[in-house]
Amino acid sequence: MASVRGGGAGDFGLTPRESATLARLTPPWRIQKFLDDLDYDVRGESCRSPRRVLRERRVQCMDGALFAAAALRVSGEPPLLLDLEAVQDDDHVLALYRRNGFWGAIARSNYSGLRFREPLFESIRDLVLSYVEGYFNLRREKTLRRYSRPVHLSRFDACAWMTAEEDLWDIPNYLVGIPHVRLLTPAQEKALAPVSRVVFEAGLVGRALSPPRSRRSDVRSPTSRPPRRARKGWSGVRTRPPAAR
Repeated sequence: MASVRGGGAGDFGLTPRESATLARLTPPWRIQKFLDDLDYDVRGESCRSPRRVLRERRVQCMDGALFAAAALRVSGEPPLLLDLEAVQDDDHVLALYRRNGFWGAIARSNYSGLRFREPLFESIRDLVLSYVEGYFNLRREKTLRRYSRPVHLSRFDACAWMTAEEDLWDIPNYLVGIPHVRLLTPAQEKALAPVSRVVFEAGLVGRALSPPRSRRSDVRSPTSRPPRRARKGWSGVRTRPPAAR
């Protein structure tokens, strides 16, 4: 795997300053701290490259994962993403990393329990299970149901995902379309308890709120994701983002 350390500061199309900034974000918890300090794009109005995140200092779930994957790549690690699929809720995207055979994750979310994970998990499934309790909607329902295989972002190098100025909707569109593995059995899903008020309130700590919309508009926001069944069978090109989790 190429890296800035091994191939010079211009690798991946980054400037020396951009490369140096990303290279300083090690170990992985420093990437998480950097993301947590950025403004959160509640409406998911853009899908930014890591270059744009550095410049705009604004991030949502998808471009937060892209940024984390880029920082890991600059340090010589594979840039891997994992999509989490929910019911009655938005999906979420993680950047994966590994230490001594154990998986961890980095993510930016508007919910405090859906962010960083230490590298303590022997399998991807075990890692994903750690998100079940904190993955809930505003009705206090636990909503996480499926997860994808890890996706290596080198498949998107042709679109310069680390430095592009245009929005990168091709990447979330791809994640939506790939197979996902069921996490829980039907019996386990049915038996899930409502989220307690204490956990619910803790998960909303630091949550950014969307500005009010015009009362003249009664149409669905173009930044909202349609139901998963509609997305799974949809074959067009999305020009607007999924909602930010």
